[in-house]
Amino acid sequence: MSRTRTALAVGMGAAAALTVASATADAAPLPLAGSTTVTPAGHAFKASLSGKATLKAGSVTVTCSVSVSTGSVPAAPGNQNPAGAVSSPISPPTYSSCTSSMPGVTPTVTTSGAWSVSMQNGSPITATMTVPAGGLVVHTSGLATCTVTAAPGGPASVPGSWANGAPSSLTFSGASVPVTVTGGFGCPTSATSSAFTAVYLVSDTTDPAQQITVTS
Repeated sequence: MSRTRTALAVGMGAAAALTVASATADAAPLPLAGSTTVTPAGHAFKASLSGKATLKAGSVTVTCSVSVSTGSVPAAPGNQNPAGAVSSPISPPTYSSCTSSMPGVTPTVTTSGAWSVSMQNGSPITATMTVPAGGLVVHTSGLATCTVTAAPGGPASVPGSWANGAPSSLTFSGASVPVTVTGGFGCPTSATSSAFTAVYLVSDTTDPAQQITVTS
């Protein structure tokens, strides 16, 4: 075989090997998530805002100083998942004592629907809050009348993190939430997402001496 044909054959063989390797890599299954256990099983909990929660859409920021949600750890064995997260339904969080970054504008936040939060053990421990379709709506009155609707097209996942402690905490740091904004002058109608920031302290209301904890 000539040198040219040999080089061509080697090159084609290398390309084929790369193609097979790439296809094999693409077809390889993703690793399973690690095991997660949330304790105490069956205990009720309360998540209370620590500091302030902010929802920023475009140039407008709504800040609330009071927010509460409640829920329960699934009863055993539902509080354990050998290959993934453990999810708990929660009440729609309430938001009050809210202000707007726009002078002369007063916001009101309403929530509804089936909310939930899931925990995935790891380093760090991750948490995902699910907002149902249209489950959070901000209305403003005063110098600007606007309506901000979160998760307008269907349920939205809001990523956060969990830290075990006394009490444990649930943190959202600039988490992106899809929104639609309607209204007149002063309303950020071009915004399609908002940034949500909040820290919640989570206490065990079934037995205040215990802590809600996420482990493997």
